[in-house]
Amino acid sequence: MIRYARFDSPLGTVVATAGERGITHIDFVGAKYAPPIDAGWHEDPEAPDLRACRIQLAEYFAGERTAFDLPLAPEGTEFQQRVWREIARVPYGRTISYGELARRAGAPGHARAAGAATGRNPIGVVVPCHRIMGADGSLTGYAGGIERKRGLLELEGVLQRSLV
Repeated sequence: MIRYARFDSPLGTVVATAGERGITHIDFVGAKYAPPIDAGWHEDPEAPDLRACRIQLAEYFAGERTAFDLPLAPEGTEFQQRVWREIARVPYGRTISYGELARRAGAPGHARAAGAATGRNPIGVVVPCHRIMGADGSLTGYAGGIERKRGLLELEGVLQRSLV
C-alpha cells in the first residue's frame, strides 16, 4: 500500500509517498516527474516514515538540519541508483558538476546520462539533486523548477539571495 502526505514548505507544497520499505518519493507539487496522487493511495501524514519526513524537512527549511536520516526506497535502474547514491554523498552547502557526478558513479564521460538520472531522482531535497550544477556553475535542470533549485541553494548558502 502506498501512503502519502502533503507538507507545506517555503518553496511550495511537497508530497511524500512511502511503501513498506520507506520513502519512495518526495516531490514538489507540479514537479516535472512527480507522480499524480492515485485514488488507491492512502493519505496518512502520521505514518511513522511520513511523519519523520515532515519533521526533518521542516527542520531543513528552518536551517536547523543539514543531513537527513530517513528510510529511503526509491525505485530505479542500477545506474540511476548509483547516481542517486552519489548525489546523496554531496554535503550540505556544496555542489558538484554533472561530469563529476558521472565520474563518481563509475561512468566518466557520461555527464548527460548522469544528468538524466539526476532528473529522475524521486527523492527531492533529501537526495539533494539541487546540488548538481553545470560544468560552468550554471543552474541547469531541476525537475522542481530552477527557481526552487535557486531557493534550495540559497538556503544552504551556496548562492546569494536574489534581490528580485
